[in-house]
Amino acid sequence: MQRHDVVVVGAGLAGQRAALAAIEAGRDVAIVTKLHPLRSHSGAAQGGINAAVGKEDSVDTHIYDTVKGSDYLGDQDAIEFFCREAGPTVVEMEHFGTIFSRADDGSLARRPFGGAGFPRTIYAADRTGLALLQALYERLGTESFTIYEEWDLTSLVVHDGRVQGIVAFDRRHGDFAAIAAKAVVLATGPAGRIYGRTTNAHSCTGDGLAAAYRAGAALKDMEFVQFHPTALLESSILITEGARGEGGILKNANGERFMSRYAPHVLDLASRDVVSRAIWTEVQEGRGFPGRYVHLELMHLGREKIETRLQEICDFTRAFAGVDPVTQPIPVMPAQHYMMGGISTDLHGEATIPGLFAAGEAACVSIHGANRLGGNSLLETLVFGKQAGLAAAAYAETAATASVTPEDLEGETAHVRAMAARKDGEEPQALRSEMQATMDRYVGIYRSPGDLEEALRRLRALQRRYENVRISETSRVYNLHLTDALETGHMLDLAEVIVVGALARTESRGAHTRLDYPKRDDVNWMRHTIARPGPEGPTLSYAPVAYTRWEPKERVY
Repeated sequence: MQRHDVVVVGAGLAGQRAALAAIEAGRDVAIVTKLHPLRSHSGAAQGGINAAVGKEDSVDTHIYDTVKGSDYLGDQDAIEFFCREAGPTVVEMEHFGTIFSRADDGSLARRPFGGAGFPRTIYAADRTGLALLQALYERLGTESFTIYEEWDLTSLVVHDGRVQGIVAFDRRHGDFAAIAAKAVVLATGPAGRIYGRTTNAHSCTGDGLAAAYRAGAALKDMEFVQFHPTALLESSILITEGARGEGGILKNANGERFMSRYAPHVLDLASRDVVSRAIWTEVQEGRGFPGRYVHLELMHLGREKIETRLQEICDFTRAFAGVDPVTQPIPVMPAQHYMMGGISTDLHGEATIPGLFAAGEAACVSIHGANRLGGNSLLETLVFGKQAGLAAAAYAETAATASVTPEDLEGETAHVRAMAARKDGEEPQALRSEMQATMDRYVGIYRSPGDLEEALRRLRALQRRYENVRISETSRVYNLHLTDALETGHMLDLAEVIVVGALARTESRGAHTRLDYPKRDDVNWMRHTIARPGPEGPTLSYAPVAYTRWEPKERVY
């Protein structure tokens, strides 16, 4: 059995930054990842990273924009810490070698993003996540650590009231293995593949969230699911908010710049929940194009600006939509993009089980509240990845030796042996497809009690069917049928948490819009939803929102 001080699960920006911090603190660190680090979903982030570095901008304005963008559900102490760390974090990443785009005077170029009072989104063309990921990976490569690549997390080991390690499936060798650790950092990213129409990679299946939840850790605010306004119509590939930041405009089938109806002051640069609802409303009311979409127009920006600042968008639209954005409008519709909820943590990434830490999209600090501003997610991975790594290292320094027993490993292998032994049973991919169709149909931008109840009924029926899931592939090495089965189980659990939380929250706030409760209800619902596993599904409790300076008021865009 392998043993380390700190095990970081996930090798995107949050995981790598956590590992680097723990290594620099003198701990023996291992990274467990289902993908090569440079294939992590962090590399798909396009538009930029927020930091108030301009002369006309300020940290306080960044804080206020983030509080307002969260629809006042974000914890203001966490937001203040986060925004004050933004400038130093960007400078650090530049020193690590990130090649950011530059303004004519040589300073860091910045573009406007939705919900921001000033242009504060620093970028590397439209490949910002990849630029950051490559620079951090090169920096991490100068340190000594252990990496377990192409390993799928299946469970956390918890004994004596604290986390003692993990169990994972080694795809390359076809075996389950246990790794003992004094501290575990979960940086496994999102669970967007719960939905069928999503900008998330196929690897985004919520493994860390599900493992934490099953171990008894609290999940926070899982009902808040962000839909990005502009995804390619057929493929759901992300079209960065940076396209609108550079001056792109949305138009309906009547040729109207329809955002003037919904956000007359900022138009296409309203927050993502506002723009997504606007597009959906235009289509539902018959002002969309016949295939149920709207247009994003960039043509007026000119070839040079489009092809230099939006290189990846040009590549994607030409390859996957047959559209040249220099001369043609881009067909777009909203798609699931981000989860504001996650493993409940404090400012330092500490979860509700001793020895467990989390960072990035797998965690909920909470800085995003009910709606995330574009440009804050890349910053979150780095700021709180570092904090989680430091806290895990400090915990591991004084923690007792971790203990993982043969029984911990046996529990996982017995489950898989049962799936493999079935001659008849459910196909995991069929269950996954039905789950995705259910979430797309019933748990979208607009929600009603009838739809949510139907979604819960269908998801629980799928969970019962999952108990009879069958693995038909018999190979030990790279058994992707087994991987599909494990991931589908994770997502079914998380989908249930989302729907139960959405049914309980009888208000509209940020990305959660209830048709039967169209107003925000600060008297009853200015609180975080806390979910833990119970005998009959998720059990909910609530926690207060942290205030410092800003009282809730109406959001005006």
